[in-house]
Amino acid sequence: MLLLLLLVACSASRAPEDAPLPRTEGVYKLGRPYAVNGRWYRPRFDPAYEAVGIASWYGVPFHGRRTANGEIFDRNRLTAAHPTLPLPSLVEVTNLETGRSLVVRVNDRGPFVDGRLIDLSEAAARELGFREKGLARVRVRFLRLADDARGVPPRPRPVPARAEGPRKTETVGEAGDGRQLRRCADVATPYFVQLGAFRDTARARRVARRLRGLAPIRFESATRDGLGLARVVLGPISSEAVARSILDRVRRMGYPEAFLSAGGRGAAPCLAGGVPSLG
Repeated sequence: MLLLLLLVACSASRAPEDAPLPRTEGVYKLGRPYAVNGRWYRPRFDPAYEAVGIASWYGVPFHGRRTANGEIFDRNRLTAAHPTLPLPSLVEVTNLETGRSLVVRVNDRGPFVDGRLIDLSEAAARELGFREKGLARVRVRFLRLADDARGVPPRPRPVPARAEGPRKTETVGEAGDGRQLRRCADVATPYFVQLGAFRDTARARRVARRLRGLAPIRFESATRDGLGLARVVLGPISSEAVARSILDRVRRMGYPEAFLSAGGRGAAPCLAGGVPSLG
C-alpha cells in the first residue's frame, strides 16, 4: 500500500512539460509577407535554400501549444521554427562548431530576433550539442516538404523568363586561366559564394590567391563582436548551376562553411562559363 501511494504521488507531481504529447496532423502553409516588431518577413518556397546563421532553441513555455501550421509543439521532438520556409518541411541543420548534423521538421514560425536564423526544439538543440550554451552557428539546408500534412502543398515560385537579346558586356580582365571576365550589366540575379570572414587580412588574401581562377574575388568589411573582419566573396556568377559547382569545389578544398547567396542587379565582373580546372 505504501508503494502504491508513492507511485500515485510521483504521478501527481510529474511536471506537465514532461508529459508525452499526441502527434497531430498539421496543414501545408506558406503564407503572405508579415511583420513582427517592425520587421517584414516574406515566406518563400526555394528548393535550393541554404543559409548559415545563428540557431537558438525553445522549450517549456511553448510545450503543448499550437505551431503556425496547426501541429502541437513538443519540446522533446526534433522540430524547428523558421520565419520563411514552407511548413511543414524537412531541413538538415549542421552545427558548424561541432560538425554534428540533424534532420528536423520545420512546423512553426520564428525566431523573431535580429541575427537569428532558426529556432530549434529543446531536443534538437540537445542532439546538436548546444542546449547548455543556448546558441550555435549552424548551416540550414532545405531537403523537401514533409509528406504528411493536410491541404495543397505549396509550389516553388517560378523564375520569370528574361527576354532574350544581345548581352551588354564589357571585357574587364581575365579569370586567371586565360578566360575573359565580362561586366554583366544585364544579369538580374547574380549569385555569390560566401567563403568566410577572417580576422587576419593576410590570411584572407592567401585564401583568395588559392581560389584565384574559380571566379572573381572581392573583399567585404564586416564586424563581429566588435572586431573588424575581411569577408571573402566569390562572384558575381550569372549561372546558378555554375555557382553551385563552384560552391562544391570550394567546400572540397577545405572551406565547409561556404554557402551560396543571390544578390541584386549589379555591374560587376561576372564569370558566365564553366568551372576551370585547378590541376
